[in-house]
Amino acid sequence: MLFFFIMSSFPFFLLLSKSLPLQPLPPWAGEVRLLSVLLWQELLSSLLHLFDKCKPISARKFGALSSVTTPPRKICGQRVENAEEMSVLDLPELALECILGKLSPAGLSNVAAVCSSLRERCRSDHLWEKHMKEKWERVIGDAARRDWKLYLASREDSSAGIAGSNSSKKWVSVLSRVWHSSWLKSRIDDGRKTKNPLPDDSIMSWYQSLESGKFWFPAQVYNREHGHVGFMLSCYDAAVRYDCQTDTFHARYPPHGWRTTVMEEGVQWDRLRAPPVDTPAHDLHISDCLNDLHPGDHIEIQWRRSKEFPYGWWYGVVGHLEPCDGNEHFCRCHLSNTVVLEFNQYTPGSRWRRASINPKDHREGGNETDGFFGGIRKLKSKDEISKWRQLWPADALE
Repeated sequence: MLFFFIMSSFPFFLLLSKSLPLQPLPPWAGEVRLLSVLLWQELLSSLLHLFDKCKPISARKFGALSSVTTPPRKICGQRVENAEEMSVLDLPELALECILGKLSPAGLSNVAAVCSSLRERCRSDHLWEKHMKEKWERVIGDAARRDWKLYLASREDSSAGIAGSNSSKKWVSVLSRVWHSSWLKSRIDDGRKTKNPLPDDSIMSWYQSLESGKFWFPAQVYNREHGHVGFMLSCYDAAVRYDCQTDTFHARYPPHGWRTTVMEEGVQWDRLRAPPVDTPAHDLHISDCLNDLHPGDHIEIQWRRSKEFPYGWWYGVVGHLEPCDGNEHFCRCHLSNTVVLEFNQYTPGSRWRRASINPKDHREGGNETDGFFGGIRKLKSKDEISKWRQLWPADALE
């Protein structure tokens, strides 16, 4: 019966597996060819299973005898039956988790490719949280997490559009009359998943997308454009991606004014940070520290050359008013309606050295000559202040 089925269906599979050289194939030929390959695989699997059942009796006895005569081995003082067939999955749960927890990201990815059981274990978020925190936490912020969610949603929508095509539905409905629809759908879905796997909402998937450089995420770059003097002691928004070959980043700055999109390669880790506030680059930051500014406080202030440009964050300190001599016992500068901001990276007398704002009615100020300043952040973290000091230019700017 099986031989008759094979011989009768052979011409059909032969027709599907070969293409006519004189005319192009119709659009559905690729899907039918995929189905023919899947059916052949299923048929061969059934034949192998049948031949295994028909194994000679002597071979069965020999296999049983070898399993009986092989003496059990001892591991750590305990007798283990069939030691030759042991695998890592036979280890106690706690021991296996300990081993997986010691693996590097590359090691986890390799072990995940061994089998489906290890794949599920190696994709667990708790194994990847440590690696994600160690490598990416300092440059990944809330904006990057939101972009990742949007990226996943867009991939799912595109995948759903392909899977729901009319041609696929037509062939599934026709062939389901011969083979069970659930079997047919599972084979087609498995073929699509293995051919073009999509990222999922797991920390492992996010880590690998960042590591491979496929995912551009929002960050801020200190001293943009390789430390150009016009951007010294500033921090600008950019879309960045990782380059694993050089262990650096590519930065893509938004266009501004007459300039097109600016690209910068070779951005080191120490020139990147996660955006500290959730304010778009072209929007005025609403300050919440204006009534708490005192001389000596470290600040960042938004500044841009013209209203067509995006804001950058520039480092400065709160200074004293002109009549004040800086004596902390007699200073009343914090009670004034004027706050002086100093940018000491510039030489004394430079027009960029000092600026004044009104904390009671703070809004975007400035002009086309000196640029426009916006919101203010008061720096309270020693790490942030130390970072700016590390970037201090060797020579004063003019």
